Amino acid sequence: MPDAERNDLVQIHKTILEPHERPDNLPPSTAAVPYECWIKGFLMDESANMGDEVRVKTFIGREISGVLYQVSPKYDHNFGEAQKEILSIGYEARQQLENKHEGNRE
Repeated sequence: MPDAERNDLVQIHKTILEPHERPDNLPPSTAAVPYECWIKGFLMDESANMGDEVRVKTFIGREISGVLYQVSPKYDHNFGEAQKEILSIGYEARQQLENKHEGNRE
């Protein structure tokens, strides 16, 4: 049984530039690794297994090929831990707006 079938939401992996193709002005640690991307889209092939070269149609309609990396990818990003320095920004902004609004009444 295949890992994915046509129209399944999948994620592909694609190497854009190999290390030897990258610009000379990059830091050595960056230049030493490939420039890669992971793209989500809908499988255009009839079926595929992990590691197969496939074509996908992205949410904006682009057709891109790459290696099948994940089926039904989840969104697992976040905004990191709360930063103490910015926790009060919303409150402070509201206070400033209220004070400015009250100043305009006079």
